[in-house]
This record gives sequence, C-alpha cells and structure tokens, in this order.
Amino acid sequence: MASRADQVAANLSLAKFGEATELRKRIWFTLGALVIFRLLSFVPLPGVDPVVLADLYDQTRGGVLDIFNTFSGGSLERMSLIALGVMPYITASIVVQLAAALSPTLAAVKKEGESGRKKLNQYTRYGTVGLTAVQGYFIAVGLESFASQSGLQAVVEPGYMFRVGAVISLVGGTLFLMWLGEQITSRGIGNGISLIIMAGIVAQMPTFVGNLMEGSRTGSIGAMTIVGLIAMVAGLVLFISFMERAQRRVLIQYPKRATQHGVMQADRSHLPLKVNTAGVIPPIFASSLLLMPLTVSQFAGNATAGETAFGD
Repeated sequence: MASRADQVAANLSLAKFGEATELRKRIWFTLGALVIFRLLSFVPLPGVDPVVLADLYDQTRGGVLDIFNTFSGGSLERMSLIALGVMPYITASIVVQLAAALSPTLAAVKKEGESGRKKLNQYTRYGTVGLTAVQGYFIAVGLESFASQSGLQAVVEPGYMFRVGAVISLVGGTLFLMWLGEQITSRGIGNGISLIIMAGIVAQMPTFVGNLMEGSRTGSIGAMTIVGLIAMVAGLVLFISFMERAQRRVLIQYPKRATQHGVMQADRSHLPLKVNTAGVIPPIFASSLLLMPLTVSQFAGNATAGETAFGD
C-alpha cells in the first residue's frame, strides 16, 4: 500500500498546486510544527548554567552524545526541554515490537487488528514515559556531579528539587514531541517522527558547512577534500534514496478460471516488498553501541576531574 507521501508525490502537479487547498494546509501545518520543534530546542532546563554546560559538552565530544545531539537538532548540547528528542519513543517502539514477537500475550493483542494496534501504541507511550524518566534522572544526577576546571557547577542549586524539575521537564518535552509527530502524521504530510528527526539533522548542516569553510580558510582542510566530501554526501543521498525506494516484486500468478463467457486466461500480478524494511534504526543502534564505551570513559574521567576541582 502506498504511503501518504507516495500518494502526494504521484498526484503532485505545479499546475494544480494552486487548487490543492488541502495539500497547502497540510504543508503549512507541517512547517509550523517543525518551527515549534526548533523553538523548543532553545528553551533550556531550569537551574542549569549554560556556560558550564558548554564546557561539559566540549569535553565529551566524539561519543554517543554527538549522535543524540544531531538527532535532536542541537537540543542536547543546549540541554533544552527536548534534549532527549524522540529517541526514547523510538526505543520504546522497538522494545514493544520485539516483545510482541516473543510474548504470546502481546502477539495475541497484535492480531486483534486496529484495537490491538491502539493497545500496543498505548504500551509504547507508557514505555516512553518510563524510559524518559529514567534517562532524565540520570542526566540530572550527572549534571549535578559535574564541575568545570574553575570549580563552577553545571547546576546552580543542586538537590532533589532540581532532579524532580528536570525529570518532569524532560518527560514533558519528549511527550510533546511524540504528540507533535502524531499530529504531523494525521494532519500534515505524514511520517511525523521521521520528519522531526530529519529537521534536527538538517538544522546541524549549517554548522557542518561553516566548519568546512573555516577549515578551508585556515588551510587545515584542502579544496580537494571539500570537493570529495560534497561528492560523497551527494552520492550517499542518492544511494540511500535508491535503496529506500527499491522493491522486490514477488510474482503472483492466478490460475485459469471458467466463466459464463468461456475460460478466462491466467492473470499475473506482483506483491511489492521493500528491500530496506528496517530503515535507519539498525545503523543508529550500532553506532550507539560502538561509541558507548568511549562515552562512559569520558564521563568517568570528567566526573573525577570535576570532583577534584570542586574539592580544591
């Protein structure tokens, strides 16, 4: 079955675009929702010192935080209300889907049709709340334990009130993004969660281009290197688009049937199956697992250095 985006692309015509009022409304609604997402990425958590936080992020570059920061559009770097982005929702969705394949009870719920799908979505939302609360608590504790080399702490007033406020803020931000993605799916052009992730990645592209231009100006990056990177990115986008649209067509052949007007000839059809059914989830988790030891070691070293500086 074709998705909403495929149907829009198939029926899109510049001559008829002025008459497509519903399509314009969906596009404007999607753009407005993405603007709200970008505005929220600049709203910081209450009680956090942004200067010390920037020092903390500079010391932990190169780990799994860079991946999460890219998907959240720089929200993690600024420790905003939506610092965790939609990653807890994606993780909870994968866990529920795996549990539905392994648990007979959830498998029976999945076979109930539309009602079963709504129940699994509700379980996913509960899992998102729990996972976000756990991650938010550890983030709050980690921020309290960090101090810069000058002895300044990342949290202005550490304590249980800050932890509770941080957990509530992060849970609310993630749930709002989840709701916003569902609204884009139903009232926008579809694939709301994917569009939010894409908006976060695209928002980081000016920084990437600026770093390339700065490297070219200072001479640390050669012109051929920049041309090679641009060609590689363009080729990678084309290859990903090709694999995303690729289908394996399974032949379906119908036998001859006798009718009132004689024998009907055998008919042929095909069942389109996507080649890439998993999407980008496996690379995301593979990169996270590979970078996890580096991230843990960096946090352990920063926490020890912060305690020493604060003790002095």
